[in-house]
Amino acid sequence: MGNFSTKEASNSDERILKISSAMDEFEDYTRHRHGAQIAALCDVLAQEFNLASHDRLFLRQAALIHDIGEVLMNREYIKSSRILRDDERLDMQRHPVIGEQEAGKLGLSRAVQLLVRWHHEWWNGSGYPDTLRREQIPLGARILRVADSFAALISKRPFRAALSEAEAARYLTEWAGIEFDPKIVKAFLALDIQAPSESETEKEQTAFTFLSNYAN
Repeated sequence: MGNFSTKEASNSDERILKISSAMDEFEDYTRHRHGAQIAALCDVLAQEFNLASHDRLFLRQAALIHDIGEVLMNREYIKSSRILRDDERLDMQRHPVIGEQEAGKLGLSRAVQLLVRWHHEWWNGSGYPDTLRREQIPLGARILRVADSFAALISKRPFRAALSEAEAARYLTEWAGIEFDPKIVKAFLALDIQAPSESETEKEQTAFTFLSNYAN
């Protein structure tokens, strides 16, 4: 995924966590540290697929800020409980590209920028912004798609109640081969994944540890 810089990692950790926390608040996630939860899930899956340590770091960083484009767009409809109009849906599909650009402005690696850009690509090619399909989508972006979806489904949102973990797992199964890479869904469901229960302080420290301890 590109060249790895330990200086980049150490300088970016705290800043990325603060940005991620602000994003969680903007998107009105009742489960705090939503971004950190996604980063943790991504890291577990990345290890299952034997990603290199630097690729795991890039994936965790991208997971923490994957929806930064939504925050920058700052649209009221993002928090709306109604179905989006067609023009709003098309407008919303701009957020991965805006997020990619912002990741670049933050000094994050090109690998992180592209993971942010492609986290809404679908296995069958009907995602956005570039309609990539199957292995055209980098493995990290396919992992992020599964982890992001699962974490969002088990979180209460302004427009729906939280799903149980079993219900979220069923959704992943039903959409494997369509939205999700079937191999990643299979690996994810084989893991003993449970929603974290630690305190907010512990969650933040966990997120920092995931970012900083990038060695195998």
